[in-house]
Amino acid sequence: MAQMHKRADPSRLVVGAATLVGVVALWYVLTQATHIIPSVYFATPAEVLQAAKQITIKGYADGRLHEHFLHSCWLVLMGFAVAVTVGVPLGMLMGWSRRAEALINPVFLLLRPIPPLAWIPLAIVWLGLGDAAKVLVIWFAAFVPAVINSYAGVRSIEPYLIEAARSLGVRRAMLVREVLIPGALPLIFTGLRLSLQACWTTLVAAELIGAIVGLGHVLYQAGLDLFPAMIVVGMISVAIAGALMTTALAWLETRAMPWHSR
Repeated sequence: MAQMHKRADPSRLVVGAATLVGVVALWYVLTQATHIIPSVYFATPAEVLQAAKQITIKGYADGRLHEHFLHSCWLVLMGFAVAVTVGVPLGMLMGWSRRAEALINPVFLLLRPIPPLAWIPLAIVWLGLGDAAKVLVIWFAAFVPAVINSYAGVRSIEPYLIEAARSLGVRRAMLVREVLIPGALPLIFTGLRLSLQACWTTLVAAELIGAIVGLGHVLYQAGLDLFPAMIVVGMISVAIAGALMTTALAWLETRAMPWHSR
């Protein structure tokens, strides 16, 4: 199965590359070649390249592209790391212990429906207009999927596996390390992927909190300036950053679960 997967990878890359080329070609035809879509509504590839050159060399929205890119990645990583550190153990605890679930779940059920953007006013009141407020909003967006999928991961473990380990006299620490964590990892990583996606989805709104640098700030400023080409540059930058982090998470997943390769 692993060999079949490796042989299929090149063809998947070719298909993916062909799809991207097709999308760019369609974009060029609709905007730059035929002007079916006016550039005032959606920028042409040439305009986007010019905007990318401008923000890379001269800067835009109080920073150059690499400064905006790195700052946004840092905020996402901070919020994601805190969410994983808190959410995964909490979800596993709720899945493992009925008492913990009875104690924590009512509060979690109250917090779960609140949209991450609704925390922006409190984040400003608590933490001001700095990066800490943005990290708080991003953290909440990632926290809920991490808890839910970690909880589901523990609950998905077959009860007979736990009973067999207990009957062999396995201590609690070893039971958690050798049974619970490996058994819950597939769903935990599903939750981490959803959490990472939620981080980037929330980033733009989070960086509206008094931001002076960041990809969200670029998008906001480009919207105020009615600058479609720069908006597309910001969107592409967010897509690239998200893809890089998703790839890194997928690599970590294969390292953590070599038996679960697809």
